[in-house]
Amino acid sequence: MTDTNPKASAAGRFTFPGTTLSVNRMGYGAMQLAGPHVFGEPSDPEEAKAVLREALSLGIDHIDTSDFYGPHVTNRLIREALHPYPANLVLVTKIGAWRDEAGGWILERNADFLRKSVEDNLDRLGVSQMPIVNLRMGSPEDDVAAPMKVMRQMQEEGLLAHIGISTVSAAQLRTARDLAEIVCVQNHYNLVHRTDDAMIDALAEDGIAYVPYFPLSGFTPLQADRLSEVAGDLGRTPQAVALAWLLQRSPNILVIPGTSKRAHLHQNVAAAELTLGSDHISQLDGLGNADQR
Repeated sequence: MTDTNPKASAAGRFTFPGTTLSVNRMGYGAMQLAGPHVFGEPSDPEEAKAVLREALSLGIDHIDTSDFYGPHVTNRLIREALHPYPANLVLVTKIGAWRDEAGGWILERNADFLRKSVEDNLDRLGVSQMPIVNLRMGSPEDDVAAPMKVMRQMQEEGLLAHIGISTVSAAQLRTARDLAEIVCVQNHYNLVHRTDDAMIDALAEDGIAYVPYFPLSGFTPLQADRLSEVAGDLGRTPQAVALAWLLQRSPNILVIPGTSKRAHLHQNVAAAELTLGSDHISQLDGLGNADQR
């Protein structure tokens, strides 16, 4: 059985490079607070706000959001539930996309759009400066230099304190780092999707945070017989084991699992207190991209 009041602090802390921002490595992703497919209103807005308040009570001080979740839904809920914010809360947002009327995800990174996106986040969250803003890229061929220069300009103006980057290739990351100090990278990575292994190790050497999105395999739940076997051995959920594996994979990994239910939140945060033994780590390391059995 897991502790009914797990503590996010059990996973340890991380300080973003070149900043005074320090967070527990167990954080929270707000995406699932919006409606189905991250579009529209949640079915239970009061439970959504209760999840946010409960996250803080469990020691979470890093919340990942975006104004295009909903759109505008998660930021509004965060403000309604948590404003005025605790001094230690680090809100991280993402820009570079918008939602059409059908709920499609439209990438856009021109200067006017990026500036308007930051301003919208500031307005809806009720803050004067974003602690960290991630620039969301698309394909590896997309130009990162021009939008990164816009990010740097907004940083100099004080709209955002620090810059991160998301859905980025190794080459794009190198270009971005030539133009600005990058404090975090947010890419798709989990127990069975591990194409960023080399990037994680390189970032760890430089003390830069790696924040995997879809840490539990996105909209389709992570399923693997070997993962279920390890979870059974430990008496934990497969999700908690998968999150614990991420936390033990590298000290620069910050996890931001999302949920719209308090009970599920407790299960996720309990992963911060779970230490996997070497035998279980070996079993899980063998999954990778090609073998999900």
